[in-house]
Amino acid sequence: MTDGRPILRTLVLAASAWLMLGAGGRATAPWVGEARPHEYTDDGRELVDLELVLAVDVSSSIDETEARRQREGHVAALADPDIISAIQSGGYGRIAVVYLEWADADFQRVVAPWTVIETEEDAQIFAATLATAPFISGRRTAIGAAIDSSVGLMQDNAFEGVRQVIDISGDGPQNSGPSLSLARERADTANITVNGLPITNNRQHPFRPSVSIDVSAYFENQVITGPGAFISPSNEHDDFVDALRRKLIIEIAGLDPTRFLEPAVRVRNG
Repeated sequence: MTDGRPILRTLVLAASAWLMLGAGGRATAPWVGEARPHEYTDDGRELVDLELVLAVDVSSSIDETEARRQREGHVAALADPDIISAIQSGGYGRIAVVYLEWADADFQRVVAPWTVIETEEDAQIFAATLATAPFISGRRTAIGAAIDSSVGLMQDNAFEGVRQVIDISGDGPQNSGPSLSLARERADTANITVNGLPITNNRQHPFRPSVSIDVSAYFENQVITGPGAFISPSNEHDDFVDALRRKLIIEIAGLDPTRFLEPAVRVRNG
């Protein structure tokens, strides 16, 4: 496994510089590393830099070992000191995160509810919820339903984010559920960005297409959408956490992925 830390540190420096210059109209330098007062909209919604849905595939192509590895990878990434530093460098110094596992059209399960993360302790609380939740798998892969469910979680929460992002991780194409293209349109209408973490594996299962599919190309062309959307491919063993950490810093800071992530694919115009 290659060490992605130098790339990650470059991203952290870029994120901190961008945010402390007042990205979004808010200068942040005096607050970095300090607790900040919570701010709210007139209707009581807490202001955060990012509302993030971590939408994770648990269909039949993902066994329990891999599902737990994905959970552990998200926990490790969110608790990473570089991630916490990027969060604290934001305009509000906090993000709101929810962890959703999905499979069939009627299978979307919130494993860890909306949690505000601004310190390492907050990340550990989120981690503890993930660690103790039982694993339940589905069968088919309904990406459109996962996006629709994630949009609903955004619209029904108690937060107002500068950015709203859905992270879809998965290892194959849609084979069930509502129209994926229409679900993407609904996310676009709500000004929500859908990013992708396509995972390459060679595991055989009944619902995998007989013809090999380039999962990264599929996610690029059929899944991601919205302002600044991109994919961050990984394999199932070695580089999942590094890919996730890099992706999170870009999302937290609102950086241009084509400048800081390789490989990164922006949504094509048109």
